[in-house]
Amino acid sequence: MSPLRKRMLEELQLRNYADFTIERYLDAVERFAKYFGKSPNQLGAEQIREYLLYLVKERKVAPNTFQVYRAALKFLYVKTLHRPWFDEQVARMRKRPKLPTVLSAEEITRILDHANNVKHWAIIATFYATGLRCNELRHLKVGDIDSRRMVVHVRVAKGGIPRDIGLSPLLLERLRMYWRWQKPQDWLFPSKMRPDQPMERKTIRLACNNAGRRAGIKKQVSPHVYRHSYATHMLEAGADLRTIQVLLGHADIQTTARYLRVSTVRIQAAPNPFDSLQLKPIDLSKDDGRQR
Repeated sequence: MSPLRKRMLEELQLRNYADFTIERYLDAVERFAKYFGKSPNQLGAEQIREYLLYLVKERKVAPNTFQVYRAALKFLYVKTLHRPWFDEQVARMRKRPKLPTVLSAEEITRILDHANNVKHWAIIATFYATGLRCNELRHLKVGDIDSRRMVVHVRVAKGGIPRDIGLSPLLLERLRMYWRWQKPQDWLFPSKMRPDQPMERKTIRLACNNAGRRAGIKKQVSPHVYRHSYATHMLEAGADLRTIQVLLGHADIQTTARYLRVSTVRIQAAPNPFDSLQLKPIDLSKDDGRQR
């Protein structure tokens, strides 16, 4: 490990960044250095601009991925190398909000029916029944399923703030079936190749995507799609935004409020002013069929 990488790692650890964030930041900086074949302390704002343009124009990375690279480089230059010019000289990407992808209850059922083994079924069911992020789910331990209090303890959460989520009795029943089959000792969903480690993120995403394809779902199915579906269906069932915010672990309720834009029940229930117009009946006999 180079002295600069070691220093950045220590600065991240001192600020109590999550392991997942540390991993992504270090990887982003390593890729930046490899692109130029130089140590980052020999590079500056012009090289950062060139690299970020490469990510946008050549790699065509998503806005969220772009933000990770920019945040990683900002941390390196501002916190590790103490160069305060970053925000003044490095452009931000303007984020364009997108509607979350949401599955219907029927689509969720089809996906579960097409899961190819008990473990993958349990993973997908847990995603939909809890709204967990991928990294939160993979770090669940057997003891985090609290059947006495009927809650799921989320100990490794984004932002480092643990939370509890209500445990569905049906999910508990199926998780017990999975436990009797798999017999996990520590991690609820251990890696197949390394049972002492949690399941890999890539493997979890692949299992979700494959189950979606087998079910004939045209949408791209990822762990976060189940999270979006959980939140939207909770909202449609009558849960208030504040409760959903707490369950999802959102720091800002505005993040939770976006589900108002995709809740078909609420959208359809909203009165349309057009329906209140007192319109005369259309007399088709006076229409000669020609466009005017």
